[in-house]
Amino acid sequence: MLTTLHHVQLAMPEGQENRARAFYVDLLGLDEEPKPPPLDGRGGVWFRRGDLRVHLGVEVPFVPARKAHPAFTCTDLDTLAQKLDQAACPVIWDDNLIGFRRFYSADPFGNRIEVLQPA
Repeated sequence: MLTTLHHVQLAMPEGQENRARAFYVDLLGLDEEPKPPPLDGRGGVWFRRGDLRVHLGVEVPFVPARKAHPAFTCTDLDTLAQKLDQAACPVIWDDNLIGFRRFYSADPFGNRIEVLQPA
């Protein structure tokens, strides 16, 4: 039976791995995780921080996930929001989830990202 979530997979356009790294490593603070050799030739890039794993896979034609999204917890929501805003990434605050402060953003490809912190 199911016990944990292993990873979240998002789509990305072909050949945009460096843009993915700039967002997920430089802005969100994840580490790049090497892909297994049999999967490496497919393009895309994997990221990890502890048990949190995000995989970006190449999809042709590419269509961003605008409603479906990963939701990441954060220890310093305001600092991350400021960092994303300074990098010209959208920061859309939402107060509709009781017990949490949260905002929505998007990765460089338009995939929706939710970030939240317990209130």
